[in-house]
Amino acid sequence: MEFWPQIQQFFASGGWSQVTGGQLIMMGVSGLLFYLAIVRDFEPLLLLPIGFGALLANIPGTGIVDPPHGDVVGGLYYYIKQGIDLEIFPPIIFLGIGALTDFGPLIANPATLLLGGAAQLGVFMAMLGAMGLGFGVQEAASIGIIGGADGPTSIFLAAKLAPHLLGPIAVAAYSYMALVPLIQPPIMRLLTTHKERLVIMENLREVSKRERILFPIVVMIPCLLLVPVVAPLLGMLMMGNLFRESGVVQRLTKTAQNELINLVTIFLGTSVGITMSADVFLRWSSIKIILLGSVAFAFSTAGGVLLGKLMYRITKGKINPLIGAAGVSAVPMAARVAQKVGQEENIHNYLLMHAMGPNVAGVIGTAIAAGVLLSILK
Repeated sequence: MEFWPQIQQFFASGGWSQVTGGQLIMMGVSGLLFYLAIVRDFEPLLLLPIGFGALLANIPGTGIVDPPHGDVVGGLYYYIKQGIDLEIFPPIIFLGIGALTDFGPLIANPATLLLGGAAQLGVFMAMLGAMGLGFGVQEAASIGIIGGADGPTSIFLAAKLAPHLLGPIAVAAYSYMALVPLIQPPIMRLLTTHKERLVIMENLREVSKRERILFPIVVMIPCLLLVPVVAPLLGMLMMGNLFRESGVVQRLTKTAQNELINLVTIFLGTSVGITMSADVFLRWSSIKIILLGSVAFAFSTAGGVLLGKLMYRITKGKINPLIGAAGVSAVPMAARVAQKVGQEENIHNYLLMHAMGPNVAGVIGTAIAAGVLLSILK
C-alpha cells in the first residue's frame, strides 16, 4: 500500500478530474461531426479532421495547443496552427483547387460569371445582419464571407480583420461547405418551377488549349490590379490552374492535386477543429456566427438561383436556373448538387459541366469580395 498515494496522485492529475460540462458538450459535437462524415458521408475530408481536432481540443490536460513558455516548447498543434495564423494553409489549398479544377465551362460560357457574382448576395446580407446584432464592421465582414461557402477565404479574411473570431468563423464556413447537399436543394426547389428545372441546356463549345492557358493569366492581372491584397489566394489559384493546363509540369500538377493538398487538408481541418474548445465555442457570439452563417449561405444560394431565373427568361428558356446555386465557392460540391436536383426532375438532364462555370466564378468572386472588404476595412 506504500504506492497508494502515488496512484491517487496519478488519477488526480489526469484529465478525468478536470473535465467540464462544456467540454462534454463539445465532445458530443465532435461525435456529431464523426456521424455526418462517416455514416452520412457529408464531406468526410473536411468533417473528419475537424471533428477529431474538436475532440482533442476538449480533452483537458493534453497541452496539445499550449504556447511555448520560457524553455518549455509548445504543444504540437500550437505550431501546426501557425499555418492558419500566418495565412499559409489557405493559399496552398487554393493552389490545389486551381490544379484540380477545369475552368473550361466558365471560358465556354462567360455569362455564368454573373451567377458567381449574384451568389455573393449572402455575404453582404449576413454582414448587415451581423452589424444589426452588435458586431463591429470588421467582425461583420469576416462573418459575412461565410456566405461564399469558401473555407480558405473565410480563414484568410478573419485572420486579418477579426482574429478573435477565427475559430467559430472557420467552423461555420467549413460546416456549411460540407452541408451543401443538405441545405441547397430545398432552396433551389422553392425558388424554381418544375418547368424551369426540366430545362436541358445545349452542349458547351470546345475550349482550345490556348484559351485554357491564357485564361488564368488574363483574369489574374486585372483582378489583382483591382484588389492586390488578395494576391496570396487568387495568385495561387491561377498558378495551380496554369500548371494543369500547360501540360508541361505534370509532376508539379500531380503534387498540387494530391500529396500537397491532402497534407494541408489534414493540418487545416484539425487546426480548425482545435479552435472548438468549449470556452471559446460555447459563447453567444459563436452561436450567433453559426446562425448568421446559415443565413449567409441561404441568401447566396438564393441570389444565384434568382439570377438564373432571370437568365432563363432573357434567353427564352435556354438557361436552367438550378446552375445558379453553384455560384457559391464550394467546388465541385455545389455543381454536383445542381446536377442531382436537375436529374431528379429529368433523368436525361446533365447540368454538371454547365454548373461548373458559376462554381468556378464563385471561387473567384468570393476571393475578390474578400479583397474588396479587406481593402476598405483594414
